[in-house]
Amino acid sequence: MIPIVSVVGKSDSGKTTLIEKIVPELIRRGYRVITVKHDLHGFEIDREGKDSWRHKQAGAQGVIISSPQKVALIRDVDRDMSLEELSDAFGRDADLILSEGFKKDVQPKIEVFRKEKHAELLCTPKDNLIAIASDRPFDIGVPCLDIDDVKGIVDLIESTFLTGGRREGVSLRINGRRIPLSPFVERFLVRTIKGMISSLKGGENPQRIEIKID
Repeated sequence: MIPIVSVVGKSDSGKTTLIEKIVPELIRRGYRVITVKHDLHGFEIDREGKDSWRHKQAGAQGVIISSPQKVALIRDVDRDMSLEELSDAFGRDADLILSEGFKKDVQPKIEVFRKEKHAELLCTPKDNLIAIASDRPFDIGVPCLDIDDVKGIVDLIESTFLTGGRREGVSLRINGRRIPLSPFVERFLVRTIKGMISSLKGGENPQRIEIKID
């Protein structure tokens, strides 16, 4: 599974600024990064009158805009997608997905905190908070790094999710619903499935395995 880390914080805490610093450092270290911005108020990227806007107004459920430099997809959804769903749909070519917002999602979070803006933290370790980037110290059981210590923050992300600290992951869905697995069951499934697949022609040294049963 592609690791996901959410940068969260209250309004004007500096989430976007921190992401702007984290991304180049991750890229400098050789990682491919996709960012996701959560907007509860909706957004428009196809301006009125443009061909893509006209396609959408004509009733197309999805519109793809393609050029030699980039591709964009505009698609209707019937609900707010989770980070895991966005990762499954769009994140296959990344080493890490870094999101801004999604404070209610279950994914690991780094909270940005500025003492002149807010009095209390937004999250606790119970919310899967893994670190705090702050201009004042906190002692709540997770690392608290200086808000300007980009190298330290990226070191934490790298060691936890991108190198030796990252364990093999298994995602099980039944009828579209994610089923949580204990570490023991995850390890058992990884070893069993990898053992069977590695004996098949073309299955040597499997890195990412996808199995779908309908």
